[in-house]
Amino acid sequence: MTEDILINVTPQETRVAIVLQGAVQELHIERTASRGLVGNVYLGRVARVLPGMQSAFIDIGLERAAFLHVADIWHAEHHKEHRGNGATPIERLLREGQSLVVQVIKDPIGTKGARLSTQISIAGRMLVYLPQDSHIGISQRIADEAGRALLRDKVARLVPADEKGGFIVRTMAEDASDSDLTADIAYLRKLLKSIVAASQTMAAPAFLYQDLSLAQRVLRDLVGEETSSIQIDSRESYQQLLEFAKEYVPSVSDRLLHYTGERPLFDLYHVEDEIERALGRRVDLKSGGYLILDQTEAMTTIDVNTGAFVGNRSFDDTIFKTNLEAAHAIARQLRLRNLGGIIILDFIDMESVEHRDAVLAELNKALARDHMRMTVNGFTQLGLVEMTRKRTRESLAHVLCEPCPICQGKGELKTARTICYDILRELLREARQFNPREFRILASQQVIDLFLEEESQNLALLGDFIGKPISLQVENVYHQEQYDIILM
Repeated sequence: MTEDILINVTPQETRVAIVLQGAVQELHIERTASRGLVGNVYLGRVARVLPGMQSAFIDIGLERAAFLHVADIWHAEHHKEHRGNGATPIERLLREGQSLVVQVIKDPIGTKGARLSTQISIAGRMLVYLPQDSHIGISQRIADEAGRALLRDKVARLVPADEKGGFIVRTMAEDASDSDLTADIAYLRKLLKSIVAASQTMAAPAFLYQDLSLAQRVLRDLVGEETSSIQIDSRESYQQLLEFAKEYVPSVSDRLLHYTGERPLFDLYHVEDEIERALGRRVDLKSGGYLILDQTEAMTTIDVNTGAFVGNRSFDDTIFKTNLEAAHAIARQLRLRNLGGIIILDFIDMESVEHRDAVLAELNKALARDHMRMTVNGFTQLGLVEMTRKRTRESLAHVLCEPCPICQGKGELKTARTICYDILRELLREARQFNPREFRILASQQVIDLFLEEESQNLALLGDFIGKPISLQVENVYHQEQYDIILM
């Protein structure tokens, strides 16, 4: 099956959609104003060493100082000591005012600065270069032990004799030729030389290297043999990508296309509609069943329902077919929404062990397309499937949305009648503490209407009880849960 990669570029953001047989499989979004810092390399200056925390604050030229823990400081002697029983204290490794090359390993969050490491890693298409290390590691997603050993030997043979660094072999390198690997090694060494040269000529704090843009990372990481075309709707970005591809990934160049149609690229492939659907809780299946997805802080839960689907045979057959279809839909939604962490799948209960095994096999088959590292466990005693998916970036909902300011993320509002009763109780409390001439209720139209109609008698009874007049005033800007009681 062939896939198309669509790249929509505007000054404020870049969006990438991967489309397979007319259906959007993955979405990636990078905004200019909030582009992450992870992978960036800086020449930093030690601003403060904190022996009590075994940490240091490093000035890398950002608004807030970055954070470096002793465990993230790498050099040969330190590395050996970590393998042993102890570690050199940070006050013996760093001093205030010292300059050092650091890489961001975690973006700033809230009031916390970026987290740093002194172990530099530079990602290529097939290899990750570790200039300070010496070993050759293999991606965990390459499971075959014989294949891992062959890859390790191949890379070791291709690394120049004067090369002191190490490499991690990515999954893209599994079927790579010697020439592809050699080209990647040369590209990574070239990048390192430019970083080292800049660090020797610039004064700290200084920016040395930024990871590739989203569009460039797509060419490096996501284009495969099944990719038939990469369409991009910006002439300037197309030219830049074409130059990048010719130098670093020449096999991709002939598949790069500049889209010039009048209709927006994402509209043509219905990507905008897919984005809207991907922000909802419910996902409809072609059979009439549906999924319900709920994302929480700790985990994501996905519930499978038969809905309107009625099979032609037995009820068990209906459940089985719905679960098989749901397995493919779940795998697609995980990629599309970029859901990570702990994921709980609640398939419709199946009595047959054969049906359970078949659904689990279908799920694993559908998940095989995913680039992220995952673990999938079998059915638990409660009939749930537990799995994990590596989280590398925020989910689609967290990138595009924020908690509702009205419900504060609960997803539900108190009813207008509940608010009426809250107000009546609040009036009674206020009347016991204060002695105003009049009480005035400011609330939404729905609440005031209820007070004027069905709850008018209860409001009148309370007015008689407290011996004070109560007036009503509609505030159109108030949402249903919002109200104020004014003492006149």
